[in-house]
Amino acid sequence: MTDDATPPDGGTPPPPGAASRAARRERKSMLLRLDPAVYDAVSAWAAHDLRSVNAHVEWLLRKALDDAGRLPAQAQPLRRQGRPNHTDP
Repeated sequence: MTDDATPPDGGTPPPPGAASRAARRERKSMLLRLDPAVYDAVSAWAAHDLRSVNAHVEWLLRKALDDAGRLPAQAQPLRRQGRPNHTDP
């Protein structure tokens, strides 16, 4: 008899709820075409705020949605800036 939670390769099974956490973390990708001058301005602003252009565009979109009262309640909070905390095993 085999345990359904054990992976076929015999490794350690994922922790409970790992699949649902992974689904929540899934990010959507999109292509965005911008005027080069607009991109340069966003890039400079992002660099000033120590963000990537991608993170800055997301921040701007969320701010605009929030200001318009259209930010979905189920939207996950933005990730914290900087490196993730290091946890020792």
